[in-house]
Amino acid sequence: MSTQAPLRPIPVDDRAWLLPALADALRGGAPVLPVAPDLGDDEVRRLQAASLPAETAVLVRTSGSSGVPKAVALSAAALIASAEATHEALGGPGQWLVTLPAHLISGLQMLVRSQVSGIEPVFFDGPFDAEALLAAAERMDHERRYVSLVPVQFGRLLDLAEGDPAAADTLRGFAAVLVGGQAISLAMRQRAHELGVNLRRSYGMTETAGGCVYDGVEIGDTRMRIRGGEVQLSGSCLATGYVEGAGEAAGAQALTDERFVEENGTRWYRTGDAGELLGGMLTVTGRLDRVIISGGVNVSLDEVERVVRELPGWSSAVALGAPHPEWGERASLVVETEPGAVSLDEVRATVKQQLGAAAVPEWATETEALPRLAGGKPDIASIERWIAELRQTFRQTRQ
Repeated sequence: MSTQAPLRPIPVDDRAWLLPALADALRGGAPVLPVAPDLGDDEVRRLQAASLPAETAVLVRTSGSSGVPKAVALSAAALIASAEATHEALGGPGQWLVTLPAHLISGLQMLVRSQVSGIEPVFFDGPFDAEALLAAAERMDHERRYVSLVPVQFGRLLDLAEGDPAAADTLRGFAAVLVGGQAISLAMRQRAHELGVNLRRSYGMTETAGGCVYDGVEIGDTRMRIRGGEVQLSGSCLATGYVEGAGEAAGAQALTDERFVEENGTRWYRTGDAGELLGGMLTVTGRLDRVIISGGVNVSLDEVERVVRELPGWSSAVALGAPHPEWGERASLVVETEPGAVSLDEVRATVKQQLGAAAVPEWATETEALPRLAGGKPDIASIERWIAELRQTFRQTRQ
């Protein structure tokens, strides 16, 4: 069954249109497509021509961090359930400082939470700057203040707060600082604790209407399980499924059937993440598809990143697989230049000690700035293309 009302594509920077349209969609009105600045007209028209599930309130494209972006249909019920579960987990409704773009589920959910609570959000505009963001926080007028960030943003705020007592006071003034989108290093968690910042670690994705596991524990009616090493989630927050343009619906339906499975009357989402449940708490160890085979040994690139990012000066490291004539594949690293970084030899020794010889990075490439997606995640596809070009150039110079 399809919706009767046509999809409304609305630029995310047009808040005068987006906010009332979102409110209408949550009440059962026409579904909304938040349009990113770089989304082409052809793609918008393709999505407008798509057949949407009848309950669709918002169509959100994934960030594409693990492949080609997908269009996800979310119902009003799923979005509202997520918002209410978040406020329950954080101690009650409050005012959100909107720091992330609304075409991403992390940014959109701050708007949904604001709609559900009836508390006007405060917007932070422009390129990320730690001082400017904390200045925007001074415009907040509610007793409970919330902000949602990605790790790279939170890290820069901690850098500022550690040297500026006034900035630290402002950061501590948030009832919760929700950080998600990527793994948060133990070192970053320790820094937040020492500053007295109420960090809450969020795990979720577009297909779960945003974060549905906080600090390893489910919120709302979310349930977790591990099957074949994969994290699977269920609950009211699950998306309806994937959507594609006319003539491609079969592909979208096949993907929906593959990722959303029903068992004994319960619908589960297969996240594609590897994880463990220890004492009822979830630990995500990486992507199942981010594994290389080095000398016959499976090596998780996400685990390599986790270990390396704990070391001084390597917090931005991205691990990639690289062909190797003897081992088949070896891990390699790309990292933003940071002062006080330990040597690559020390990095290699630490990885060997914790993960074994097969996981030791073969080499590392430094850069001033990694390509990043809109939400702050490293753009793995762009980084891989860049490194491939570097390798090709190197081979040509040696001929």
